[in-house]
Amino acid sequence: MHFEIAYKWVFLLLPLPLLIYFILPAWRRRSAALILPHFSLAAAAIGHKPRKRAWVTGSNVLGWVVFFLTWACLLAAASSPRYVSEPEKVPKTVRSFLIAADISGSMAQPDWIVRGKHTTRWDAVKQLMTEFVKRRKSDQIGLVVFGSNAYLQAPLTADLNMITWLLNQTEVGMAGQMTNIGDAIAFSTRILKADTLKQKILLLLTDGVDTGADISPLDAATSAGKDSITIYTLGIGQASGSGGYDLDENTLKSVAKNTGGRYFNAMNEKELEAVYQMLDQLAPVEYLEQNYKPVELLYYYPLAAGLLLVLLYYFLLSLYLLAAKNWNHA
Repeated sequence: MHFEIAYKWVFLLLPLPLLIYFILPAWRRRSAALILPHFSLAAAAIGHKPRKRAWVTGSNVLGWVVFFLTWACLLAAASSPRYVSEPEKVPKTVRSFLIAADISGSMAQPDWIVRGKHTTRWDAVKQLMTEFVKRRKSDQIGLVVFGSNAYLQAPLTADLNMITWLLNQTEVGMAGQMTNIGDAIAFSTRILKADTLKQKILLLLTDGVDTGADISPLDAATSAGKDSITIYTLGIGQASGSGGYDLDENTLKSVAKNTGGRYFNAMNEKELEAVYQMLDQLAPVEYLEQNYKPVELLYYYPLAAGLLLVLLYYFLLSLYLLAAKNWNHA
């Protein structure tokens, strides 16, 4: 803990009363006067010199001393003196968590049941993903959507409310009808490479087979692994030939394995929720974050000193005037 003054420049105002004293004209007090005929002759006859109707009150040295001390106390209070402790640092866990969600045409299939109601694959994923995002209070979340092409829907941010809002605004087909998984991984890798945190995680959600021609998912995953990006792949539904879903599980497993991640499969609401709970248990990065500096304000001490000084001065002045009055009567 150490003492500091927040606004030292306030003390530059200390000579302000002196400047006012020398610049402004003196204050002249006035009193009633009686004008008589031939007043000057009468004054000369008795040997008195007439005074002017206004005069300047004599200097009160003690009053000026009290005034300057009080002014100094007010400036000391305005300068905000304080005791400042060392900054407190608290541990915080954080990851850069980027979600790449497939919104190709196949995600519009209404073959999921969420809370007892039939819904599309995308609406089911969106509802459960919203709850998943809300739980990631210490992470930076970003959102990429892909179909024929990949697009950044939300950059990496700690504003989870914005992520949830943008997620709810996203609909199937906005990025095209195809499923370009390789392009989605490569695009997400470029976003995560620009981040400074060491632990970078990509969650890839899809229900289909890669239909892109520019870069294969495995090549894109290999490049992501070199940049310390871990990819967790999530297949929505059953594998090809086992229930109508066109899901390439082998590719998704290889993508996850090449980056040190894992592959998950979810065919319904309960399994998808279980996947999210497993993702919550991923080892987080812990670092110390400077939270705040404990500050104890001390302005009331000089303020109280100035007030007491004024009260003491007027108390002593009252005693003096009372004693002078009694002396005159005596």
